[in-house]
Amino acid sequence: MHTTASLFLDTLARAGVTHAFVNWGNDHPAILEELERQRVENGKTAIEIVTCPNEMVGLSAAQAFTQVTGKSSLVIVHVDVGTQALAGAVHNVDRGRVPVIIFSGLAPFSAQGEHKGSKNEWPMWPQDVPDQAAIVRQYMRYTTQILSGKSVTKTVLRALQFANSSPKGPVYISARRETLEEELDDATANAKIDLGKWPSITPAGLSPAAARTIVEALSTAEFPLFIVAHSGRNTRTVAPLVELSTKFSAAVIMSCGSSVCVPCSHPFYLGNNFGGKIPLLEEADTILILETDVPWIDACQNVPREGARVFVVDSDPLKQTFGWSHVDAELLCRADSEVALGQLLEAANQPKVKLDHPGIVERAKKLKERHDEFIASLELVETSLQNPEVAEPAYVLSILRKAVAENTPSHGERTLWVNEAISSFHEVFNHIRPNVPGNMIASGGTSLGFSLGGAVGAYLGSQSTNMGHDLLVAVVGDGTFMFGVPSSAYWMARKYNTPYLTIVLNNGGWASPKKSMMGIYPAGIGSKASGDKLSVGFGPDMPDYAQIAAAAGGAWACKVSDVKKFKEVIEEAIHVVLTEKRCAVVDCIVQSI
Repeated sequence: MHTTASLFLDTLARAGVTHAFVNWGNDHPAILEELERQRVENGKTAIEIVTCPNEMVGLSAAQAFTQVTGKSSLVIVHVDVGTQALAGAVHNVDRGRVPVIIFSGLAPFSAQGEHKGSKNEWPMWPQDVPDQAAIVRQYMRYTTQILSGKSVTKTVLRALQFANSSPKGPVYISARRETLEEELDDATANAKIDLGKWPSITPAGLSPAAARTIVEALSTAEFPLFIVAHSGRNTRTVAPLVELSTKFSAAVIMSCGSSVCVPCSHPFYLGNNFGGKIPLLEEADTILILETDVPWIDACQNVPREGARVFVVDSDPLKQTFGWSHVDAELLCRADSEVALGQLLEAANQPKVKLDHPGIVERAKKLKERHDEFIASLELVETSLQNPEVAEPAYVLSILRKAVAENTPSHGERTLWVNEAISSFHEVFNHIRPNVPGNMIASGGTSLGFSLGGAVGAYLGSQSTNMGHDLLVAVVGDGTFMFGVPSSAYWMARKYNTPYLTIVLNNGGWASPKKSMMGIYPAGIGSKASGDKLSVGFGPDMPDYAQIAAAAGGAWACKVSDVKKFKEVIEEAIHVVLTEKRCAVVDCIVQSI
């Protein structure tokens, strides 16, 4: 028997969706029946099902899976309540520009048995809300409802077009229970639509005039600067960005970034900024802003030098879903980063563009010196913390980086990092210093709780595409650990055999709200108050984070505060993940807020 549910799943499978992260409810009988039919007849389901006891964890896992693989994944939740339980992960997939398909059932529209699937349980009355899609609509690229099994394939394919067209992002599909139960004849069920006729929009490029203008400005600049943040979500942008930077001897910095846009070893890479003042703005006379949401913060006394030429290249240069965003720029270019970088390199290779003059050569030498000074400054911070009474994040991260390099087959080159350290977010980039494109991911948004479920999805994504990562490490704060619903995340990790190492930078509370207060009241009454008094601290009775993971998913657990034991404990945790194939959580006590 063919139903709308069976054709829905078949369409997604044919379109390349391999994994569904699910939280079932009373709106899904037809889907559950179809999946069991597939198991009985084929021995397995066409789409791998990952059960997620919490919806936000499920969407976070789906997000990371898609970030790692580049392939859309499916999330299934339960009517309005399941949609709301997706919580802040909806913000993250939107801001992270991740093409996830979210499907939710709708309460039945019939109540007296007129249709198969009519209301027959009391929750179906209060779950019948006027506009369920409104819960998430402003975060979606597209919302739609399946109205008939005869049109389900086209409805799904149209949604996928939106999800995978730039700027990419989530879509929300819903269907009434009666619609999912609709029986279809063989002709309807077996009619095959040519998927090749449903492409996403071809990535846009720069106009020829824009490419020439930018290259002319870069070739004549005294100090060109590239500001990047998210271009590395497409790993194919990293090599051309390095080539372009090298060709023009242009400095590169990251600003509130979420991906490896340029290797940290690149000799012209001068660090990352996570909200403070950017001294390089005072030097740069030509600035190229590439896929960056917040290139600088004006209130932090950041302003380009007088007369600087500023160019923005972004799939959404106006940030149309932001309430406010503006950069004084000469050109705003709506273009795909990979395409635009290729065009700029092509324009730079034209004979009339002179790039061999002494100024460029001398600038390359000075940038290399500044890069080496930057790395040396990080190492100085690390070495100066060798014997502190209480560790700081930089010290823990340096120990972690070295332990991973010394204890993995790839010496750290095939380690996949999930960064949600928040108040230490930039320090993770600084002291882990990833070089391989795609090997450090973050949510790209500001809703906390991504990493624990994200690590499960990232592991599954790496596994499904045979990427060969030999270790996955999630670095989190104690606050983000609790936001991540560890009871669900570590249960999933054990059930689906996705062992990873979690490093908790435990500063005893939420450092970020305190920092925000200090930014407005640096000498106020609250500046001298403890975290507990400010109600941002977790106090002496904080949870035993590692033991939560042990109870929920059999994780190896350890809390460490003795600085002399960090190396030993982290190395043992890595050994557990690699040899015992189970999660390990190290609760690292660092300088308290």
